[in-house]
Amino acid sequence: MNEPRNRDDWADRQERSNLALLRFMTWISLRFGRRAGRVLLRIITAYFVAFSPRARRASRGYLNRALGRHAGWRDGYRHVFSFASTIHDRIYLLNERFDLFDIRTHGVEDVEAALADGHGAFLMGAHLGSFEVVRAIGRAQPHIRIAITMYEENARKINAILAAVNPAAHHDVIGLGKVDAMLKVRERLDSGSLVGILADRTLRQAGDALKERDFLGTPAAFPLGPLHMAAVLRRPVVFMTGLYLGGNRYDIHFETLADFSKIERGERAAAVDAALTRYVALLEKYCRAAPYNWFNYFDFWQANAAQDAARATGAPLREATKDF
Repeated sequence: MNEPRNRDDWADRQERSNLALLRFMTWISLRFGRRAGRVLLRIITAYFVAFSPRARRASRGYLNRALGRHAGWRDGYRHVFSFASTIHDRIYLLNERFDLFDIRTHGVEDVEAALADGHGAFLMGAHLGSFEVVRAIGRAQPHIRIAITMYEENARKINAILAAVNPAAHHDVIGLGKVDAMLKVRERLDSGSLVGILADRTLRQAGDALKERDFLGTPAAFPLGPLHMAAVLRRPVVFMTGLYLGGNRYDIHFETLADFSKIERGERAAAVDAALTRYVALLEKYCRAAPYNWFNYFDFWQANAAQDAARATGAPLREATKDF
C-alpha cells in the first residue's frame, strides 16, 4: 500500500497559505477595521471552498463524522469560514485587542490546581479552535506564563507570522527536534510556566510512535510523544481548547487530563495509555460540541493510518528523554 499523502504536506500547504492570508488580512484589517476584514473573509472562504478540492473532501469526511449526517456545501463553507475567522482574529489578539471579543473561560481552576505546586504544567490541545485566544486568560491571571512547543520548522513559521502581524508581539516558542529542547521545556516548567503543545499531529521525520484510538466512530492513530514527554518530566497535564462560536464569541475550556507528578518509570506506559484515551475522548467531546472548529484539512484518519504506528516504534523523543 502506498503511504498516504498526509502529514508531509499539512505543514507546508496549510501554514504557507495561513501566512500569505494573514499578511494580506493584516493590512486590510488594521487599515479598515474588523468588520471590513470579515466581509473580505467571506469572499476568500468562497474561493477556497470552490478551488481546494482536496481540503473540501477532507472537510466533508470529517464533518460527516462529527455532525452524524451528510455534510453539504453550507457546512463546508461554514467550516472554512470558522478557520478563516480565527486567523483573522489573530491579528487583533496579537495586538492585545481583547476588548473586541466576548471571551468566556471554563475550568481555569484546573489550571490553577495544576500550577499549585509551583513546578509548572502542560497545556495539551489540538488543531481545534484558536490557541491564540487562550492567551486571554492572562488578562484575569497575569501571573500565568505560557511557552509554546512545536516542531522546529513550524517554530520558524510562527515567528514569521508574529512579525507579519505585530513585530512587537512576543511568544516564548520552543522548537522541538533539537538536542536541548527537553532542557528548555523543563526550564520553563521549573519556573512555574505552562508549556503548550498541540498533540493531534505528528511529522513523519519526527518519528513519533503512534497509537490507535476510536475517534468519531473510526480508528485513528495519535502521537504518543507529547504525553510521553509530560510523563518523563512528571508534570500535570491540562487539556485546552479555544472554540470559535461565531461573530466575536469564543469559549475557552480547560479540563484536567492527567497528573504524572507521582508516576514512576515502570508505570509510565500504562499512565500514558490511559491519558491518551482521555485526550481522544475530550477531543471528540469538543469536536461534537463545536464541529466547525476542527482545522485539520487533510484526511486525518488515512494520514495517521495504522501501518505508521507499526513503523514508528522507536520514537526519538522517547530515546532523548528516557534518562530524565
